[in-house]
Amino acid sequence: MKCVLCKHGVTKPGKTTVVLQRGETSVIIKDVPAEICENCGEYYLAADVTETVLNLAEEAVHRKSEVEILRFAA
Repeated sequence: MKCVLCKHGVTKPGKTTVVLQRGETSVIIKDVPAEICENCGEYYLAADVTETVLNLAEEAVHRKSEVEILRFAA
């Protein structure tokens, strides 16, 4: 697909690191499958991957973690 952000690049399957922050909690999730723009590096997550990433982040918030680093596992 054509990148929505830069409008020049085309996305290709790959893996990325997603960083989310809410209040005092920062969550870093590595090796997240995504479509990544070859030009600007913007990434796009599928709906099911987004749901998993948000659930992992929500769990970290409930544990009152300050910083949590995870590896994505489908």
